[in-house]
Amino acid sequence: MAALSLAVVTPGAVTSAGADAPPPSSKQRPRLQAALDRIVQQGTPGVIAQVRDAHGTWNGRSGVSDLAAGQPRGTDEKFRIASVTKSFTSVVLLKLEALGRLSLDDSVEKWLPGVVRGKGYRPQSITVRHLLNHTSGIFDYNMDAGFRAKYAGDEFDKHRHKKWTPMQLVDIALAHRPNFQPEQGSRPGEPGEWDYSDTNYILAGMVIERATDGTYKDAVERFVIEPLALHGTSVPDTSPKVPAPHATHYSTLFEEGPQAKVRDVTEFSPTVAFSAGQLISTVGDINTFMSELLAGKLLPAAQQRQLLDAVPVDGDKGHGGPEDVYGLGIRHFKLAKGCWVWGHGGMIPGSATRTVASADGRHVMTMNRNGDWGEQGLEDAAVRTEFCGR
Repeated sequence: MAALSLAVVTPGAVTSAGADAPPPSSKQRPRLQAALDRIVQQGTPGVIAQVRDAHGTWNGRSGVSDLAAGQPRGTDEKFRIASVTKSFTSVVLLKLEALGRLSLDDSVEKWLPGVVRGKGYRPQSITVRHLLNHTSGIFDYNMDAGFRAKYAGDEFDKHRHKKWTPMQLVDIALAHRPNFQPEQGSRPGEPGEWDYSDTNYILAGMVIERATDGTYKDAVERFVIEPLALHGTSVPDTSPKVPAPHATHYSTLFEEGPQAKVRDVTEFSPTVAFSAGQLISTVGDINTFMSELLAGKLLPAAQQRQLLDAVPVDGDKGHGGPEDVYGLGIRHFKLAKGCWVWGHGGMIPGSATRTVASADGRHVMTMNRNGDWGEQGLEDAAVRTEFCGR
């Protein structure tokens, strides 16, 4: 695969309010547009964002969808949303609890007997809630050196179409000892440890399939996609393709430095992420999902309280800071003093997504980069520009 030069990227290739986008609000956002331009200036091929608030809908974009063709990004594009998938997975389990199909305090052993095993693991003590708020202590399979090596540099092409089963991913994790025991820390105010682990959400998807006697794909479509009419959102299952229209997804595949190759990684098997990160969506659909979720329109009151029952993060990996707290597949970010938002971030080869919302869901913003390298602080700055002190 040929290397691509970052030098061809130009910021501000298209301003907000493109022809493919819904009409913008009368309240323009020059500071936010400038923040998007800065993301492209530091090397990201392109970025798109959509904001919804009391003034209407604003669409911003900068840079290109394809480095070779120079085509500008469009805010109707579909992209891999990576770990934002976790919010969808959590909602499905909360809806199943509301229907009386399971309890978040059920043990993993009850639903997946014999699955969680290995030295140091106590599956009877790990609950569904522990999975959803990352207090299980189960090792993250993405941190396994051998697994990561399969998707680094030239190795990526050898494995990009490999179909993983959820059990294979779990087995990679269980070859490592647990990070800690989960007897405490599942609810706010309790002492305990926290560690972000994609394995938690692989197991959560397996619980969904056992509880529904169906597929994860069917459950997400039934409980989230169809009720909200998210026409740009899909669960790819085993398909390696991203539906049109989409930007080319670019990655340096864990290589660093100015000489790192930039590769087209648009197509690969989503089984590598399953219920922890396989969904495909649009900025508009994610905004709809987040707005409805925070407004309390997706879940009954009891499950809404559990969704937002957050625990302190500890030893964090990913977006956010030490004062953040994590609920069930959703995070409370401290952006600045007195400025907090709910949301989630996600990164998968070729795609980096951030979605945030006010506590009532009336102010939402989702952004996506079609490159997975660069300074995360520029994303943080864009979100702060929109939500803090305007």
